[in-house]
Parts: sequence; C-alpha cells; structure tokens
Amino acid sequence: MTYVIAQPCVDVKDKACVDECPVDCIYEGPRNLYINPNECIDCGACEPVCPVEAIFYEEDLPEEWTWFKDASEDFFAQVGDAGGAQAQGPYDHDHPQVAALPHQDNFVCIQPESRGQHAVWVRKDQTE
Repeated sequence: MTYVIAQPCVDVKDKACVDECPVDCIYEGPRNLYINPNECIDCGACEPVCPVEAIFYEEDLPEEWTWFKDASEDFFAQVGDAGGAQAQGPYDHDHPQVAALPHQDNFVCIQPESRGQHAVWVRKDQTE
C-alpha cells in the first residue's frame, strides 16, 4: 500500500509534502506531484501537511480519483525508480490523463512561500 496524490494538487503543487517526506519519494511533473509507490514507506508524513488535501492512503481515495493511483504506477513504470526526487529533479511531462485535465483554478494562494514557510492556499469559494 502507498499514498497517492490526487486532483486537488493539479496546477497547485504546493510542495509542503516534499519537505516532509523522509525518503524523498515525491516527484514533480509540470502540473502535478507524484508519489513513487516503490519508494514510499507509508509513513503518512506527507498527508497532514498538504494544504489542499490532495494526498490519500490508496484505500481511502475518493472513487472519482482512484485513477490517480494507476496514473502514478504507470508514470513510474515509464520513468523508472530514480532513488530520490531531489537528485532527479522535475520531469518534463505528466501522466497523459493528468496532462489532459482542464486547468485547475480552485485554489488561491493567500500567503506566498517565504523564509522557509510554506505558502498558504485556500479554496476560492472561501475567499468570496
């Protein structure tokens, strides 16, 4: 079992989870972040720090986002296991299903990242 990053992360990519991951298994694509299921140790450190609540234990994925589990597995089947996201750096592509999603603009940053503090994101409907 592993954790999966789902739709709320698309086009947000806050990366608070990246800083919390003790094994550096969260990789970056142009529009989304991906947890490598072969490297994740299921510690759960990433889940509570995600400001847009995009990270789920794979068994807890909402039904409409279960395809993100397969997309992550397919993504890493294609690119392989790099052994650490920082050394790898960002990938130049996303999984095709993620790349095909319409642009997401459900969240707005109300406090940009600064001095080691993560950005603060809220749903647009909470700012109106």
